[in-house]
Amino acid sequence: MHCNHQAHTPDMEAIESIRHAARRLVRELHLLDNRYCIEGLSFSECHLVTELERLGRATASELAELLVLEKSTVSRLVKGLQRRGLLSISMDASDGRRRWLSLTAAGQDGARRVHRHARAQVSTALDYVAGEEVPGLVNGLQRYATAMRYSRLAADCRIRPIRPGDDPAVAAIIRQVMTEFGAVGKGYSIQDPEVDAMSAHYQPPLARFWVIERGARIVGCGGIAPLHGGADDTCELRKMYFLPEVRGLGLGTRLMNTCLEAARAAGYRICYLETLASMKGARHLYRKHGFTDLDGPLGCTGHSACNAWMQRPLTAADTAPRQGTNSAD
Repeated sequence: MHCNHQAHTPDMEAIESIRHAARRLVRELHLLDNRYCIEGLSFSECHLVTELERLGRATASELAELLVLEKSTVSRLVKGLQRRGLLSISMDASDGRRRWLSLTAAGQDGARRVHRHARAQVSTALDYVAGEEVPGLVNGLQRYATAMRYSRLAADCRIRPIRPGDDPAVAAIIRQVMTEFGAVGKGYSIQDPEVDAMSAHYQPPLARFWVIERGARIVGCGGIAPLHGGADDTCELRKMYFLPEVRGLGLGTRLMNTCLEAARAAGYRICYLETLASMKGARHLYRKHGFTDLDGPLGCTGHSACNAWMQRPLTAADTAPRQGTNSAD
């Protein structure tokens, strides 16, 4: 249910080596030359037609997200390709507001020619790579591209304190994610009265709640509060949930660190949580942050359906892992 990143801090030598290799790759691919074309298509047009050839059809918005381009840029590219007879636009039969983009026969031929050019380019380059090194090269490029995507998407998200206006979105996230994991019915926190008014129930300094905002949307949440029926020095980690679209981006680590730092600042010495044994990804995240298993529950939360309990001390700030690049859940 949460994002989990292994403790990993690249050294400066590795960072600079990757930067240098990336710059060389950009130059060798002529990406700095705005006049360079492949089969009469600009780099941006090549990406658009090859992805559209792969998909069959797509909307301009879908292509903008896939190509990491502004919608206005995609619109300009589409107009140019349509004008040259490489792309056609059709209306959706069930939704008049949706327009589908697809390649014409000429556009499909152009995509095939781009593929032939690119494959020949890669094949020639691989002549200079030992055969046994190719799988490692492929894996490394794929992993780095994925890591760059995660980094970009995470950079678009910010953590901030909850506001009253966030309550409906937060309640929707809690209910959606808990339902996804089967945590519904009596004995689960989905039934807590606070769910519909989280901002009113988490007031500083002893309770805090945060949301993760992506653009104008709330995509995650989590917080701390005193443990009901527990010791005064113990807080509970509560309702940390993320929508599927942002899982695996390291936001779990960022929000967890925010919660633990706030708990420590509020004077708590122990952080407790309740979860389900079946939520292996979440429990893995907790362990990475210093939580250990308990034999039974603490306090009196009313969440009798939970069957896994964990806690960690808050006296050592260095037990929280640093953010890395491997994700899970």
